[in-house]
Amino acid sequence: MKTEQHKLPTDLILDIKSRLKTLSGQLNGIVKMLDAGKDPEQINIQFKSIDKGIQKAHYLLLDEVYRKALAIGIVKAVDSCPGNCGNEDKIEYLKSEFPNLELSDLTNHLKEIQTIETRLKNYNEKKD
Repeated sequence: MKTEQHKLPTDLILDIKSRLKTLSGQLNGIVKMLDAGKDPEQINIQFKSIDKGIQKAHYLLLDEVYRKALAIGIVKAVDSCPGNCGNEDKIEYLKSEFPNLELSDLTNHLKEIQTIETRLKNYNEKKD
C-alpha cells in the first residue's frame, strides 16, 4: 500500500527552520556557559527554554501533518457517503468541529475517520 506524501507549506518550513536556528544558538550558548563555569541554575533555565522551543516546533509540524490528513479523510468520507451510509452524523460532526480541534484530539479523530473510510469502502463494495 502506497502512502500519500504531504508537502509542508513553505511558511511552516521557514518558521520551523527559524526556530531550530534559534535553538541551535541557544545550545551553543549552553556549551559556552558550561565552559565558563556559569551557575547551574542559569544553565538549567536555558535548557528549559530549549525544551519549550523544540516542543513548539514539533507541535507545529504534527498539527500540520495530522490536520491535513484528517481534512483529506473527511473529504474522502463525504465523497464516499451517498447520504444513507450510517455515518452521516459522525462525518458532519467532524466537519463542523474540524477548525476547533486540538492536536491531542486530531489523532483520535484521524483514527475515527479512517475507520469510517474503511466502513464506507466495504459499504460501497457491497452495493456494487
